[in-house]
Amino acid sequence: MPFVRVAADHEIPVGHGLLVENNGLAVAVFNRGGGRFAACGAVCPHEDGPLADGWLEGDAVVCPWHGFDFDLVTGQCRVDADLAIPVYPVRVVGDAVEVDLP
Repeated sequence: MPFVRVAADHEIPVGHGLLVENNGLAVAVFNRGGGRFAACGAVCPHEDGPLADGWLEGDAVVCPWHGFDFDLVTGQCRVDADLAIPVYPVRVVGDAVEVDLP
């Protein structure tokens, strides 16, 4: 999987997400602060909520529609064990946020 530049680090405020698309794949990229970023699937599997519009609580993203939260390391839902989202490796090179996409 190749790393793809998705944003400049200053384009995503700390604690917020940004919806990016690459070759038809929608990804939510979050600024966790301290130069740390995370990336995951953009759609909540509960009822298709927009995860990029959600917020961070520790190591999880919370869906803004119904509060389902997902671990940004494993993708596992912390509310419903049957739900999960894809997570993607992220790196910062200079000021570029890059995501390892399939």
